[in-house]
Amino acid sequence: MTDDADYAELLELDGEVLHDYLAEVIGWVQRWAPAPTRRVVDLGAGTGTGTLALAARFPEAEVCAVDSSADRLARIAAKDAALVTIEADLDDEWPAGDQIDVVWASLSLHHVRDPFALLARIRASLSDAGIFALVETDGPPRLLPDDLGVGRPGLEERCRAVIATGHAHDMPHLGADWAPRLAEAGFTVLEERVFDAAPPRPYTADVNRYARAYLQRIRAGVADRLEADDLAVLDALLAVDGAQSVLRRGDLDFRGSRTAWITRRENA
Repeated sequence: MTDDADYAELLELDGEVLHDYLAEVIGWVQRWAPAPTRRVVDLGAGTGTGTLALAARFPEAEVCAVDSSADRLARIAAKDAALVTIEADLDDEWPAGDQIDVVWASLSLHHVRDPFALLARIRASLSDAGIFALVETDGPPRLLPDDLGVGRPGLEERCRAVIATGHAHDMPHLGADWAPRLAEAGFTVLEERVFDAAPPRPYTADVNRYARAYLQRIRAGVADRLEADDLAVLDALLAVDGAQSVLRRGDLDFRGSRTAWITRRENA
């Protein structure tokens, strides 16, 4: 599988595992959206989990998915041919037109090089009563118990520390406090909420599959910087078979949260 295909699989599993969270946050967005809602844009749509949820909530609206990956957009189109798909880099010119009633950006703004330039474009694109819904996180979820029963306790925290070093360079806006940035960009924050982003218990097998897909990406990012004993434990967790395989473990502990802001243009 290509890296893009691996990432697409993780995004698909994210939608399955966090279905309840997504329904809650999209329902919250709907309560703030103007009526009627005619145009909805999902920025950094991935494989379309959020796009499809928005389309279900706004059945009368034109719903547009914007992403930099043609493969991911093809997955979206295959799920619902009525959705508009636009291949674009969010650091380039604004691709989605104007008079947009709902702009949704979930875990995408921290990937762009210049979020302030993108925020200015989003602000200019909104209709008079339009809203911008931003969802961000301070990092990936936690999935493993501290003591795995093999190796040294704290493996996941050590992996996260290594990854955070890379994120500080590659994604400097990850974990930022977006409220003052939104105000600086000319938005009024109508409401800010923290949502629990974790699946209900008892966990389904999808949580184990998600954990393996997530840990595969973790391994790719830490392989040359992790101690040999930790890497060996990580490989044991990733094995399809074996006593330590994450696919077999019943002690996963999925913890995560996401912060969301509903905004309008200042003085709108």
